[in-house]
Amino acid sequence: MAETDVSSPPHAASAVGDDAVLTPAQLAEAKEYGHRHLLAGLADMAVDVVYLTIAALVLAVPLDHWLAHYVASDTLRLIALFLIVLALHECLSFPLSLYSGHWLEQRYGLSRQSLGRWVSRHFKQLALGVALSVTLFVALFWVIRWTGPWWWLAAAAGFFVVSVLLSQLAPVLILPLFYKIERLDSPVLAERMERLAHGTGLSIEGVYRMQMSDETAKANAMLAGMGSTRRVIMGDTLLDGFTPDEIEVIFAHEIGHHVHRHLHKLIGLGLLFAIAGFWLCDRVLAAWVTRVSGELNYAELPVNAMPLVVLVLTLFFMGVGPLQNLISRHFERQCDRYALVRTGLREAYQSAFRKLARLNKDDPEPNRWEVLLFHSHPPVGERLAAADL
Repeated sequence: MAETDVSSPPHAASAVGDDAVLTPAQLAEAKEYGHRHLLAGLADMAVDVVYLTIAALVLAVPLDHWLAHYVASDTLRLIALFLIVLALHECLSFPLSLYSGHWLEQRYGLSRQSLGRWVSRHFKQLALGVALSVTLFVALFWVIRWTGPWWWLAAAAGFFVVSVLLSQLAPVLILPLFYKIERLDSPVLAERMERLAHGTGLSIEGVYRMQMSDETAKANAMLAGMGSTRRVIMGDTLLDGFTPDEIEVIFAHEIGHHVHRHLHKLIGLGLLFAIAGFWLCDRVLAAWVTRVSGELNYAELPVNAMPLVVLVLTLFFMGVGPLQNLISRHFERQCDRYALVRTGLREAYQSAFRKLARLNKDDPEPNRWEVLLFHSHPPVGERLAAADL
């Protein structure tokens, strides 16, 4: 990668010094950890692009023809094709997943999982992801066949519905598959949270504790769900290791997402991206089929065309990733400002983010290009500096 200016802006909080986020040793470790994770992520992206290109342009047609000798049904053949393609992909990507998801976390003292537990969780997540992916792409295949030239609009509408459903179900069906989640039981925190939640439409019954400490030393909190499933979820590592003032600030930050309706906005933006992505797929499919076999007949779309759809969507969402991250960082800044104004706890805000940086081994001042391209949250140094404005 090319060298670039990594100096912080003049107003940014210093990473080391009298008011340091991290000690010099902690900073060096955080930078090393972040650099290794970045390289692993870039390698994983490269594997995805190269493999999916080969799968779509080289493997799909002969594999489909071979499967046709044994499976007459287009739906069953598509399922078989996807399972084979995904199995081969897992064989290639598993070493990188093991390196970044387990070895690095163990190496830097962040993981509390044994190798066996990590492998079990990995394949549990994989099974869920494969089941969902295969179901959605089989549905997409038939949407293309049934709706013809305007399939990309129908598919985007379907994407919107699925996004809403998954957002509603995630905290009550999906997250509990991997974490123990229970309603927060703390009178001291409850009083503070009731006060903060008053007038926002988020009831205190919607605050939950997630058991993370068995697996990681990291701390985290999130706003999840929609409608009746909307709730704030806080990791036990955060609840047990932070002061009431710090927890109040973090809770206020999560309320900020609710107040600013960020989840609704992200789903709306996702719909726009889906329309653009599916339209691009349509243009690529038309060009590819025309070059290979003549005019595209949507009603007879070949099974072997679907890996090309996966490739195009993967490249498209990689391409718009920096824009999505830019929007996400803007939302996070809005929530930081909301938390500061709502609570008035400037010192607790700063100490909370210092703790988060130390626990999660976050580099307070990462490379600017890394932030622009890959980070969904502003750097800790920037977030601390915002408290002084």
